[in-house]
Amino acid sequence: MNVRNLSPQKMFERMALEHKPLNAFDPGQETFAAWKARTLPKVLATTGDWPGKVDPTPELVVEWVEDDVAKQRWLLDVGPHASATLLINRPTGAAAGPKLPALLCWHGHGRFGKDSVMGNKSSSDRKAEIEGCNYDYGHQMAKAGFLTYAIDWMGVGERNDNNKPHFFNHNGGRDWCNLYYLHATMLGMTSLSINLAHGHAATDFVTSLPDVDAGRVGVMGLSGGGTMTLWTALTDPRMKAAEIICYSDLWALFGIRDLNYCGAQVAPGLFKLVDLPDLQGLLAPTPLLVDIGIHDSCFVVDNATACFERVKTIYQAAGVGERLELDLFPGEHGWGGRKSTDFFGRFL
Repeated sequence: MNVRNLSPQKMFERMALEHKPLNAFDPGQETFAAWKARTLPKVLATTGDWPGKVDPTPELVVEWVEDDVAKQRWLLDVGPHASATLLINRPTGAAAGPKLPALLCWHGHGRFGKDSVMGNKSSSDRKAEIEGCNYDYGHQMAKAGFLTYAIDWMGVGERNDNNKPHFFNHNGGRDWCNLYYLHATMLGMTSLSINLAHGHAATDFVTSLPDVDAGRVGVMGLSGGGTMTLWTALTDPRMKAAEIICYSDLWALFGIRDLNYCGAQVAPGLFKLVDLPDLQGLLAPTPLLVDIGIHDSCFVVDNATACFERVKTIYQAAGVGERLELDLFPGEHGWGGRKSTDFFGRFL
């Protein structure tokens, strides 16, 4: 009797482990420049169509100072039929000085989205989320001298359709990230293309501000925010440096085996072309800081370091090995925070 596999999950796991991406980087086969030239256009094409641009019609809602950081809350149109709340943090007294370098700070899949990243500790739940993973890099980096800004991506924080003022509950408990992916692909788009377009719109507005140096902009983000950081740096040439925080792994393992991804992080045919280390390697020559938590239970250090070693091979092949840095910190899933100020200070 043949032993049959009736599990679709096991089928996908075995397919993924056997899969060899068509455009995986092989330094013995071609130069970095040739590989990037033939691979990047194919990778970017997987995101599908992008929504069009709109006039941002910005509205400043409120300004305040908190913990030596000057803060603003704006409302901004970021795409057709779509608005977002934009939070901006500045070091106090910055208005009298030279123009500031800026950092787009993407959140992960936390409960409060951008609010935690930008330092909102107004309740015990919010404070616990920040302290659990050193999550308020948008606040800390502003104290360090950068202008930081953040919006929610679709499905999180104020753009979570379960929350007020939306109160939609007909998703039946299903993940909005996955539902938006289904909606988007029906229209020839992806959640990535829409969220990225909204992030680009936020950057358009922030770089128009009189105290921002539009030539010194970077991006950073934790976990799902690492996904957005990676794709933002791939698609927006204004990003002069990037920090990917606890988003290093291999898709066959963290994605297909562990089910540790969602519709906001994927694009049709992407793994057919490249694995995650290849995708990160395509950032070269952009300076890249990678944070890996030794005790991370979300992206396990075994897989994360294997990913980083492959990225290092690509950066070295590109001749810019010195532009790739690692913060291997003794912590759980969160921001290492030990090298960020120096890293962005040097490259921005």
